Parts: sequence; structure tokens; C-alpha cells
Amino acid sequence: MKYFIITLNSLLLLTLVSCSDDYLVKTDPTSLVEDEFYQTEEQMAQAVNGVYSQLQDIIHDQWQYNEFITDNTTLHFNVANRGQGPALEAIEYWQINQSTPNITNLYNSYYQALVNINTALSKLEGATFDETAIQQFEGELKFLRAYYYFNLVQYFGDVIIMTEPLDTPEEAWSYARQPVEEVYDLIESDLNAAVSGAPDYGEAAAGRVTKGAALSLLGKVYLTRKQYGQAISTLEQVLPMGYSLLASYEDVFDPANKNHEESIFAVQFQGGNDLGEHSSFIYTFAPRESEGAVIDFPGENGGGWNTPTLDIINSYEDGDLRKEVSLNEGYTNNEGDWVPVPYITKYHHPHSIRGRTDDNWPVLRYADVLLMLAEAINEEEGPTTEAHGYLNQVRERAGLDPLNGLDQETFRDTVLHERRMELAFENHRWFDLKRTHTPQELADFLNAHGQEERDNPTTSRGGIPFTEGDYVFEPYEALFPIPADEILINGDLTQNPGY
Repeated sequence: MKYFIITLNSLLLLTLVSCSDDYLVKTDPTSLVEDEFYQTEEQMAQAVNGVYSQLQDIIHDQWQYNEFITDNTTLHFNVANRGQGPALEAIEYWQINQSTPNITNLYNSYYQALVNINTALSKLEGATFDETAIQQFEGELKFLRAYYYFNLVQYFGDVIIMTEPLDTPEEAWSYARQPVEEVYDLIESDLNAAVSGAPDYGEAAAGRVTKGAALSLLGKVYLTRKQYGQAISTLEQVLPMGYSLLASYEDVFDPANKNHEESIFAVQFQGGNDLGEHSSFIYTFAPRESEGAVIDFPGENGGGWNTPTLDIINSYEDGDLRKEVSLNEGYTNNEGDWVPVPYITKYHHPHSIRGRTDDNWPVLRYADVLLMLAEAINEEEGPTTEAHGYLNQVRERAGLDPLNGLDQETFRDTVLHERRMELAFENHRWFDLKRTHTPQELADFLNAHGQEERDNPTTSRGGIPFTEGDYVFEPYEALFPIPADEILINGDLTQNPGY
């Protein structure tokens, strides 16, 4: 059984119709009605595709919470037009509070996706079509539920656990936050189910969840929980599955080379048509006033967001082939002048229709697995030859010399640095920093970076000074606030300390 992912959001709009008088209950033949849907394998495939579609929407904004908030990226400051600037700058400058709209959007988008996952899972319980298909659908849905909860628990700590569909909106108001340990129990349970139900690498349609994806994410969960032995044994199961590093780092991100043997799980996009499945990352990341000099359409400007910092630019080792693939330090404008505004190039490829790029977003790559294994082995057993070997596979592909004989602390720092360079701008940095630092260590680290940006900003601020609270990070900010609107609606929700 193979279903290609052509995910149209309309597939997920299931209309519920109810009334106290039966004669008033009408079925709109143009709408998908929940009670009459989910009856066949094909209908369930449509519903699962709809869940993947929500992942497309969510991944478009994740850079804010995983790169922009860290030492990896900043913004091309817009003096003339503040626009959406203040809301995004609150994240970059660590001025988040419980009313920051982007944090509310993050929270709501995840729970909206979880509602649809739980609804689809509930319909599978009584399904009568092919058992293999049922197991695969369950594996895909539980992987995605685990992925969302893994992100939620790292963003917010204790969170609401929902595993059943809601019959009425009022039910949502009665939920309370559950302890982190219980959230992780659900994540591990869902991923183990995904391991059992998802197909092997090479047997699933492009872009769908596989056993390798489930094992890779489960290994990351164990690594995050510092259960290093379990992380090792789980990640080692991925090694013989057929994945491998591509010879060229550049080819990893080429839209003409999608779903290759290094890609374990990627969010799928399709440009060049009117299906609404395109990505547009470079339109967000390119410099604001580039006027077609970066994006190859006359007069086209970027958003100026997620701009690589001077810190990450200067952190690449000499000869690192990944630097040129990942970023440019500036561009030549239409007048022939050099403009020193950096921008991300990983998602910058030719495309035929303005605003519609074909770039996928990598979520799990084989290089990530190798570096996680190196980290877990070093923490569990010390810097063994095997741990050095996994680290060096990634370094050598980048054109760098292998490293040997590192002590445990140096190896720990080296793996974190290598993850930063290898996985730059792929939404790993925030969780990597949180995993490897206590809240106080994280505050010390980020405040040092913040002082560097205040003293020497990556991009010009046009004479606008920083405010007193910009780039001041407190340990409690390692967790995001629960949105104020959610606490207002549901009085049972508590707020994270400090907000």
C-alpha cells in the first residue's frame, strides 16, 4: 500500500452537523461530514494526508522558535516599517511574555493538529479495511502526534495531554496540564507503535513516516531525557536500514534530489503549480531591500528574518564546505555594490513561479543520527573510537580533518559545535542548547551572545538603539509561557514560573 502525499487542506475540513430536531439535520453534499467519512481505506488516506498538510503550515514558522531565538540567527532591522517586527523581535530579543501573539499561534497550531490526529485515530479503531493499511495509518498518525508532543514538552514543559477527540468545545476547557514525565510516556508509547506499524525505508511512498523515522525520533527522545544507553541501542537500529550520507552536502538540499538516502523524514512541498503545496522559505529569509538581486524576480524583496548572525558565520572552520551551501555573507545589489547583509541559502533554489518554491524542509537526516550516536556514546561510555568515528563521518563529508583522542568534555563541546554547523538553520539549535545546558547555563550562554550582538549587531539598526531589556535572558525563559488567552478560557491551566 502506497499513498503519495498531495496534501490539500480542504481534506481536513470535516463538517459536524447537529440539531435537536431530526428533520432539520441536513447533509451538505459538498462537505465532508465526519459521521459519513473515514469509511474506506481511501477516505482514511485522505484524512492522514490532511494531517501531513497541517505539518506543512506549522513547519513554515518553526524557525522563529528554534533558530531565531538562539545565537544562530537574527533580523534585518526595518527602521521605516515596523510591520510584524515587534512580535518577532520579542522572540529574537527574549522579550516574550504570555501575550506574545507568535507564542499563542505556536501553541494553538499544535493543538489544532492534535485534534485532527486524535479524530483520525479514533476512527481507525473500528475500521474494517486492510489490516496492514490500518497499522500503517496508525503508525503515521502516532509518529506525528509524538513529534508534536515532543516539541510541545520542550517548548512549554507540562502540557495538556489529549488522546481522544472532543465532542464539544467545552470539553477542552476542563483539561489541566500534565507532568513532563507523563508527556514523555505518551511520546515513547506512540513512537514504539510507529516503529511497529510504519513501513521500512524504501517501502513507503516519498515523504511518509517510516520505521527509520520513528526510531530516529525515539532515539532523540532518549537522548533528550539523558537515557543514553537506550538512545544508543535505538539509534543503532537505524544504521543498517539503508540510509547514508550523500557525497555532496549541497545535494542534500537540492529540490531536484528530494527524498534521497540521507533524508529520513522531511516535510514535503511542491512548487511550480497551483495546488497550494509550495514552500516559500527564501521569501522570508532573504534581505529586505535586495530588489531581485537575491530572489530572481524583478523587484522582489525578502522579509529579512532568520538572518545568520556574525557569530555563526565566524564559527565555521576554514575549509568547511557547508558554509557556502548554508549561507551567504551578503549580496551584490542591482547597482553593483556589495551589501553586507547575510542570508540563508539552504532553501534558495531556482523556481518558475514567483513565491512558490519547491524546497522540502528536513526534519530528520542521517547526519543527525550519526551525531546523536556520537553524543550518546560519549555520555554513556566516554569518547570511544566508535564515537569519534560517527563524528568524523560528518566532518569528513564537510571537507574537514578527522579528530581523534578528544577527552569527554572536549568531545561534548565538539559534537555540539558540529551539530550547529551540520544542522544549521534546520530547527535544531534551541533544543540542542536546552538539552546540553541547565537553565542557568543557557542564560549565561545566551546573555554572552546577546552582549556580542548589542556591541556589534549583525545588521545595521539605522541608528535605533537597543532597549534596556533586549538580549537579556533569564533562566525561567528556557520554557515559553502558556498563552494568556488559554488561561483565560481554561481556569485550570497554570502559568510557568517567571511570567
